[in-house]
Amino acid sequence: MLIENKTFDELSVGDSSELKRLCTQDDMVIFANVSGNHNPMHLVDPDGEGPREPPAPSMFIASLISAVIGNVLPGAGTLYRSQTLHFCGRAHAGEELVSRVRVIGKDAAEGTVTLETEVRRAGDDALVTTGEAVVEAPREKMSYDDRDLPGLVVQRHRHFEELLRRAEPLPPLPTAVVCPEEALSLGGALLGMKHTLITPILVGCADKIRATAEEIGADLTDIEIVDEADHAAAARRAVALVHEGRAGGVMKGHLHTDQLLRPMVDREKGLRGDRRFTHVFVMDVPGLGHPLLVTDAAINISPDLRVKVDIVQNAIDVARSIGIETPKVGVLSATENVNPDMPSSIDAALLSKMADRGQITGGLVEGPLAMDNAVDIGAARTKGLKSPVAGHAEVLVAPDIDAANMLAKQLTFISHAEGAGLVLGARVPVILNSRSDDDMSRLASCAVAALHHARITGKTAEDAE
Repeated sequence: MLIENKTFDELSVGDSSELKRLCTQDDMVIFANVSGNHNPMHLVDPDGEGPREPPAPSMFIASLISAVIGNVLPGAGTLYRSQTLHFCGRAHAGEELVSRVRVIGKDAAEGTVTLETEVRRAGDDALVTTGEAVVEAPREKMSYDDRDLPGLVVQRHRHFEELLRRAEPLPPLPTAVVCPEEALSLGGALLGMKHTLITPILVGCADKIRATAEEIGADLTDIEIVDEADHAAAARRAVALVHEGRAGGVMKGHLHTDQLLRPMVDREKGLRGDRRFTHVFVMDVPGLGHPLLVTDAAINISPDLRVKVDIVQNAIDVARSIGIETPKVGVLSATENVNPDMPSSIDAALLSKMADRGQITGGLVEGPLAMDNAVDIGAARTKGLKSPVAGHAEVLVAPDIDAANMLAKQLTFISHAEGAGLVLGARVPVILNSRSDDDMSRLASCAVAALHHARITGKTAEDAE
């Protein structure tokens, strides 16, 4: 978008402008490092001992005023003379802030402009900061394209770091790793072992596994290898290890998902549980103040209502396993209104009512919700939605595999999120990574599996001693 400044001669008393910005925890980390102000009052403690909703630094709030002055009014070429500030409220991560300036005076002799300044919370219009700025307004016309500005993505992935912190003290989960016959899949399993998340049993072509280990410089001493040259046979052997009580989890290696799952869904010899097999992504989205779960992006193509009940319940169970005490579940559709011509909106409404009546337990379920009012409190308020879930969803349930898969990949490739993948519904957690996933995704998947297994079996950190 082309942005133009307003010169001194173009400015008039009464001119005003504003900018909106979502305040995030990453903003506070960036501000702390750039300013050198490391006051722990403004930072979430990764060990969980600090404030869970830290207030934004006051001078960060003040910088939002300078953004309006430097970008819009007067804009490029403006220089500060002075700024007064009065802080009369607080802002926190997850709140949208509106910074406004208004011209209240001009001094032709000095070439200065006096501006009334303020910052308010968008949700309730509460005043956060007021003040007055005196600036030297530009004399020459300037313009630039905001697409030319460098972008900044903070990939801290603090939520995955928290998962690792919670999971590492647990007993390692004995895990049958199926066909770890290339570098990423074998490396991911060994990384999970290094962090004491899993104890891998490598099931596949022994020669290929050892050759891959040599390629990546890994030592397989004391790691069990079960030699199965065929992918289908390796998947069946992994299921047998679970039945024998030797494995408490299964991890996908370098094979297709349908090959991995086929023996698991066998009605006689498989690993079927009481619910449908469903897939959950636990995603660490930069700038988002909590993990975000997306389901079902990998298994159920066009789920009916009965299947969606299991999809929602499985996702709630995973969310609780990773520390979300009462998960907020947004069931997505294209609209927040029930539309008889839109089956996804009807299913969403029914799932919400089923949760109200105890047919789905452990979480707060609301639907239908459109994507915007599921995750953005401003959008929810604009639509008049007032509930604990609208604008605060921690679990997103998509209408079908197309929508869920696109959503997860958009978060990954556009928002630079990391995703941990897990299959639920089997007797044991199934770690399901894409063959292109990096080390952090694989490691986080192991952590989610370990935490979920610990929750359903009652294992604790003391059991590891």
